[in-house]
Amino acid sequence: MTLQNTHGIRAMMRSKGPYMSVPKSETAEVTRLEDMSQQEQNKNDVTVASFDDSLFPKDRQQSSDPFAHSTHRKLRSRHVQLIGISGVIGTALFVSIGKGLYQGGPVFLLLAMALWCVPILCITVSTAEMVCYLPVNSPFLCLASRCVDDSLAIMAGWNFWFLECVQIPFEIVAVNTIIHYWRDDYSAAIPLVVQVVMYFAISVFAVRYYGEIEFWLASFKIILALGLFAFTFVTMLGGNPKHDRYGFRYYAETPFKQFFPEGAVHDGKPGSPASGYWQAFLACLIRASFTIAGPDYVSMIAGETMLPRKVLPVAFRQVFVRLTFLFLGSSLCVGIVCSANDPALTAAIDLARPGAAASPYVIAMNNLGVRVLPDVVNAALITAAFSAGNAYTYCSSRSLYGMALDGYAPAVFKRCNRYGVPIYAVAASLTWALLSLLQLNENSAVVLNWLINLITASQLINFGVLCVVYLFFRRAYLAQRDRLPALPFRSWGQPYTAIVGLVAVVAMTLVQGYTVFFPSLWNYQDFLFCYLMVFLDLAVYLGHRYVVRRGRSRVVAPEDADLVTGLAAIELHELEHGFTEFAM
Repeated sequence: MTLQNTHGIRAMMRSKGPYMSVPKSETAEVTRLEDMSQQEQNKNDVTVASFDDSLFPKDRQQSSDPFAHSTHRKLRSRHVQLIGISGVIGTALFVSIGKGLYQGGPVFLLLAMALWCVPILCITVSTAEMVCYLPVNSPFLCLASRCVDDSLAIMAGWNFWFLECVQIPFEIVAVNTIIHYWRDDYSAAIPLVVQVVMYFAISVFAVRYYGEIEFWLASFKIILALGLFAFTFVTMLGGNPKHDRYGFRYYAETPFKQFFPEGAVHDGKPGSPASGYWQAFLACLIRASFTIAGPDYVSMIAGETMLPRKVLPVAFRQVFVRLTFLFLGSSLCVGIVCSANDPALTAAIDLARPGAAASPYVIAMNNLGVRVLPDVVNAALITAAFSAGNAYTYCSSRSLYGMALDGYAPAVFKRCNRYGVPIYAVAASLTWALLSLLQLNENSAVVLNWLINLITASQLINFGVLCVVYLFFRRAYLAQRDRLPALPFRSWGQPYTAIVGLVAVVAMTLVQGYTVFFPSLWNYQDFLFCYLMVFLDLAVYLGHRYVVRRGRSRVVAPEDADLVTGLAAIELHELEHGFTEFAM
């Protein structure tokens, strides 16, 4: 690259209106990158620009501290797509989905999964539009501060960090329960220590190694899912040791089930048939809201993606399509291979049997007399759970790093080693793995249910934040669009698309723990695990807005929202790699 390539950026800086001034730190960053560009031109290895140095304080930009480095843009398109899928696919797709089949039957399970994909699509396209426009580190948290207010950004940041962190012990506990399928004569602390050490080791290898490791781990999970789809197709046509051509027998046998929460009675009766069917569908819908994640994993790696405004629009589309195929395909297949009334499934759910014993696929294999394959699936599930935990470690550390850059977390968490890894943020996130030690005093399946309730509420709140931030981003962009570059990704039907997603997640947040309100089922422990995050997030938001800021915090006016900071460095990075579609 030559110095002439930066003229468009200089012109963009000079042409901004009164609300679009570019901070000095960004101008300094462009100058620094100009000086570096000639030196980097002849390097064989790809050199990448800092994702958003305009967010760094001046002393950080000029520091001689060997640990004062930034993350690097080295994730390619294939890495982004597979990491986005990897963070979503865990044991829930292969094991926990059996609980939805048991509670609602195959048709309710499939309908609930399909229905929940609608708000997820609304949230995905809304998030994609704003993240592709400003692909910096923790982009939706950054835009929450710029377009809404600091109080929402702080609440959203800590909620997302909690969401990612609490899923680390969930996957560690899941690995332990899977190993129990074979044996349980060991301490639960052993898999904890092994996994934490491996997560930390992978994280400090930096993105160039992390991307490759997670790419192959995610590939194994996709191969496992496709392999189970193939198993379903072959065996339903009679390709099994019993030569049983069972087809859609179980769909015809029990398409719908009634579900009444255990112990919930009214006037000595659990409820009417209509109530039972409604609660069965609702149970499947709640299971879907936990199982199907959204676009946040693609968003969190935006700051480390090469050519982000070229790669991310494609990644958002393909990740959603592939995940929808996998979730709906799995929902269809488990209803084909396993009866919702199967005694083995009933026992696995009621007795909290470990690991693959609760998987409808493994139950089907045992019923058909298929040998060895259940052990293969169990081993593959360990890989799936480990990979998901690895993705959560990555996303949680980058979330904490982004908050530190914005001043919402202690400054120590923005320190990176020379490989671009926020080492202290990684260490802090991994401390949450200690929650998995709860299983030392409780059945591991009980601990999993506690963590599922916490994750579901936090995930729904995060989806709601995405929709709110998008609505404010859209308002600001429309007010300033004459002075801004084009949107790399355009969603459709806005703002109604985002509103549909917002209404859906608010409703689900309120009803996801409804069973705790039955008088016979009330206990404070279940209530806290279902709704604790709602109260904590409200406390953080209101506390910062009215106590820390003493009510002086104001919602950012559309014309005052900063939609420019960070664009110059992104454009320079893309020009270095020959991508000029969005150059000013």
